[in-house]
Amino acid sequence: MAVNSDFKLPLIISAAIHGGVILILALGIDFQHTPPPMPAASAPAVQAVVIDSGKVAARVEELKQQKRDEERRERARQEELERKADEAKRARELEQERIRKLEAERKQKEIETQKAADAAKAAKLKEQQEKEKAQKAEADRKQKEKERQAEEEAAKKAADKRKAEEEAARKAEEERKRKEAERKAKEEAERKRKAEEEAKRKAAEEAKRREQELADMMASEQDTISAAKNQQVMSELSRYQAMIASTLQRNVQKEDSMRGKSCEMVVKLAKDGFVISSRVKQGDAQVCRATQAAIQRLQRLPVSPQAEVYEKMKELNIIYKPEFN
Repeated sequence: MAVNSDFKLPLIISAAIHGGVILILALGIDFQHTPPPMPAASAPAVQAVVIDSGKVAARVEELKQQKRDEERRERARQEELERKADEAKRARELEQERIRKLEAERKQKEIETQKAADAAKAAKLKEQQEKEKAQKAEADRKQKEKERQAEEEAAKKAADKRKAEEEAARKAEEERKRKEAERKAKEEAERKRKAEEEAKRKAAEEAKRREQELADMMASEQDTISAAKNQQVMSELSRYQAMIASTLQRNVQKEDSMRGKSCEMVVKLAKDGFVISSRVKQGDAQVCRATQAAIQRLQRLPVSPQAEVYEKMKELNIIYKPEFN
């Protein structure tokens, strides 16, 4: 999954950090040795030291255990992220399926309502046609019997009028009932439509909330990765500072009169390690001359190829204290 690939870089960086620490320990640097306090400087200081072999072994084992613990926690955290992502995906798919079913039901009900309206309209038309046919037959019959029923005409007209009024009243009642039924059907359809829209709105809000939670979780994970990257940069910087200190110990020409003395210098480096400039900041004059001579003779010092580390190395405060076997 994408989440696994996002954590490959931090794991590789972590392995590189531990490898760098082990290399520093192997070079024979004593991290427990505390150099004399120096004035605050604008760039990191480098000092060469010696380390106890027993403490090295203990420290290496401790770092290995820390690495194993970090890898175990990282695997557990990745598995939890994958589980939560799968749950959110399944919930979205179920919600989308439910919305599709609701939409299908709404469309089916609209079709049924329209069919009912069409049937009512057809029934009304048929009733009108039958009425017209009956009226025509009645008119023919009246015409044929007019002569024979002359004396009964007045009574017949009265009866016809009464019948017509009753028919009109009946039709009016039927029309009222029909309109009432249509009104109720429309109201019910509107109520269901609003309920479906509300359900859709709530479903969309819930899906959006879950997506935001996932985005927040991923942002937090990115912060963790950035912190790991910064830690790797500082570890790499320490490794190259130790390499520079070791290089000076090998190349500075020492004299017995330098014992217990030191020199602090500011060195500007190019990306390839070329010494652009070096100047004495403070310290013993003899030690400073020997240190500056060694730097000028070397012309290049170890520099990390990583851009983030180089930014912190391009102007270094180097503290050199001669060591004698």
